[in-house]
Amino acid sequence: MVAVTADSKYGFNKLQKRIRRETGKAIEQFGMIEANDKVMVCLSGGKDSYTLLDTLLYLQRVAPIRFELVAVNLDQKQPGFPEHVLPEYLQQLGVDYEIVEEDTYSIVKDKIPEGKTTCSLCSRLRRGILYKTAKRLGATKIALGHHRDDMIETLFLNMFHGGKLKSMPPKLVSDNGEHVVIRPLAFCREKDIARYAEAMAFPIIPCNLCGSQENLQRKQIKAMLSEWDKRFPGRIESLFTAMQNVTPSHLVDANLFDFRAVTATGEADENGDWAFDVPPLSHEQTQQKGPLSDPANAIKITQIA
Repeated sequence: MVAVTADSKYGFNKLQKRIRRETGKAIEQFGMIEANDKVMVCLSGGKDSYTLLDTLLYLQRVAPIRFELVAVNLDQKQPGFPEHVLPEYLQQLGVDYEIVEEDTYSIVKDKIPEGKTTCSLCSRLRRGILYKTAKRLGATKIALGHHRDDMIETLFLNMFHGGKLKSMPPKLVSDNGEHVVIRPLAFCREKDIARYAEAMAFPIIPCNLCGSQENLQRKQIKAMLSEWDKRFPGRIESLFTAMQNVTPSHLVDANLFDFRAVTATGEADENGDWAFDVPPLSHEQTQQKGPLSDPANAIKITQIA
């Protein structure tokens, strides 16, 4: 970690505790890690996966249950990739790790025309290799470094470009049905992770396959949300809270709610059609914390943090 002054040490400690607390809360709330799990942490060399591994190593030390961690990096043979960085870093940590070498870079470059988005093919290839590696290692969970902002961005991407009300789930079964994938940073803000990665001086490895493509739709969504965050404080928090408070009867998906069965009962319904009569929320009300943001609800193992 880089040297911190006395004035900044307090701020760093608060930041570190917040990330650990929110990660612990996600693990507890969604049942991500159980006793005797072997968690394969996918380490890309970016700020998110470094923060994920660092936080899980801490929680492993203080948790009331025993679980294993193994860090896995997929070396996709990108030109100029610094192959020594991750092994040296992981050896210093003393964590079990494996570097998987697969030349997906050449495949992507061969199949995708110049200037087109490589993400879809790259992610499919990477996903298949990671699933195969998890099976070989006997991992019971696969941990990815996606955070709260990734989940919100994915929601808007699916709405704007896919016609679906769908985001990244914090926990899911893999495409092939053989693995459980978890996202322990689901409650963590990207700006907190960025500050933490900088303070910890993680050896960041840039991606020149997808990260450098400025025309990605995700970048446009990210810019939109960043502007909202500046102009309307609290809006992003409200969006994420909304993703945790879904009322299927007030959407339009007949597969999700049986509208044909709706009949008048003569009794008031607290979820009834009164939403249009609710007065606008004041700024103070929009800043109020709900039960999901209450630190008292955090996972027990983070009480030590």
